[in-house]
Amino acid sequence: MTKSFSHLLLLLCCSAVLWSTAANAQAPPPTKNAPPLGPRLRPSPVTNVTVDGSEAMFTTMCALLAAGFEADVSAANWHPLRAQLRERMKHQQGPAVDAVREFYKKHQLADEGAMLSQYVWFGLVSGAAPKFELTLRRDELPPEVIALEGFSEILSAYYQEQKIGRLWRELQPLYNREIEHLHDSVSQIVFVATNYLREIMNNSNPRTFMVIVEPLVGRITNVRNFGDHYAIVLSGGDDLPTDPVRHAYLHFLLDPLPLQYPHVVAVKRPLFEVAARAPRLVPDLKGDFASYFAECTVRAVELKLKRMSPSEREAAMDIDDADGYVLVRPLFTALRPFERSEPSMKLFFPEMVRSIDVNAESKRLQAIKFAPAVTAAKPDETASEEVARRRKLVPSTIPNDPDAIAALTEGERRIAEKNPRAAESSFQKVLAKYPDQTRAWYGIGLVALMDHDGVRAKEVFGRLTSGEHAAADDPMVLAWSHIYLARIYDDEGQADQAKAQYQEALAVTGSPDQARQAAQKGLAAFSGGKLPERP
Repeated sequence: MTKSFSHLLLLLCCSAVLWSTAANAQAPPPTKNAPPLGPRLRPSPVTNVTVDGSEAMFTTMCALLAAGFEADVSAANWHPLRAQLRERMKHQQGPAVDAVREFYKKHQLADEGAMLSQYVWFGLVSGAAPKFELTLRRDELPPEVIALEGFSEILSAYYQEQKIGRLWRELQPLYNREIEHLHDSVSQIVFVATNYLREIMNNSNPRTFMVIVEPLVGRITNVRNFGDHYAIVLSGGDDLPTDPVRHAYLHFLLDPLPLQYPHVVAVKRPLFEVAARAPRLVPDLKGDFASYFAECTVRAVELKLKRMSPSEREAAMDIDDADGYVLVRPLFTALRPFERSEPSMKLFFPEMVRSIDVNAESKRLQAIKFAPAVTAAKPDETASEEVARRRKLVPSTIPNDPDAIAALTEGERRIAEKNPRAAESSFQKVLAKYPDQTRAWYGIGLVALMDHDGVRAKEVFGRLTSGEHAAADDPMVLAWSHIYLARIYDDEGQADQAKAQYQEALAVTGSPDQARQAAQKGLAAFSGGKLPERP
């Protein structure tokens, strides 16, 4: 039933290539015999995106319909399956059905949209039938699911009493048709977005993006992310809602970057503080700079990928400015050098952020008049999208100190320039004020590597990986420190210690993809694989 893009998309596009420019990002991939498009042709990406149904979501929705949800709503425009099953579920009888209806009444909300949202969340984080045990720890659960505590047991009894498993199997041909109908359209969105961003994904990446087909949810497009797992729930039946799916997938690709480079993004915070005063800015974003930056980046990339005239793009950016998304315009401009470059967005992102001139943008913002909250909302294809920002943000280890942030940024720049003395001077400035600052210590470790001072590097990375000064709140620093320690041990001939450090790096939650890949290559070298590249 599952359509996995890690295999199917490769088969679909194995002979296709895409020129990484804005114009060609909008065009369909060329066929095998098509003439070359131009320079820098890139092969189709491989991803771990899936399109599938969910027995847990189906069972949850059956129970919701049995409890009386939308019992008085006209089914004239519903998916035929949804209309048929509502009538069937309304007439179900039995102790488990009674328990479902009682639970529903006790937890009923006045807002039916919020009510549906609760159960969609439950379906997403539920495990397999027949127990439907939640797959996340309690401290990771969305509040909506915590409010439904005890529902897993009730749903399990309902599933078995009403033989929902047999009904689910009977409906597989219908769900398979819906999945097939959506698959090619989703694959095209994934293909274009990953090629434009020059994203390379692999099956070992713990981050997932799933399109769940569930006609019983209705026409609302529900987009959710919990931790590193992103899901969009579609009703099927109609043409794919391209804009919400693309928007959600770009969030999947781009959300980690502001968290991965917090000290680079932090320099642009003065612009966010102005934007946060916009009456129509989504409330969740006003207190979450990383998510705000990711949202603006997603919108800027969307303007590159959509088929729009220059005047339409300009109008869209005017609306974004008025709504408070003031970084969309400079990020859109900053994408031009990215299109002419070679690195992936993951590597180019810091340079793109640094290219934003805070002083120039601050002057521009003085002329912007934010739209009042009472103004009617603009028509928006993603208006029905519900993006729930439930991921646990990586705690910032960067001090709220402009001088320290500037010094860290300068140190990083000097490292890139292979100037260890200037880099060390910048990092020492930070350590003079903040003796335990992990990013500064990490920079000192890199300086030691550049100086070929293995003893010093071992001491610094050892400090960052164990003991009271370990970089427990900074996955990037922690993972790479383990990797550099592993390489030092490897050079010393201590294979067991090197393997242990690579394994520790793989165990770091929230570590960058590049770090995971480096650790995997390091372990593979001990099994006769290719030796890992040295920095």
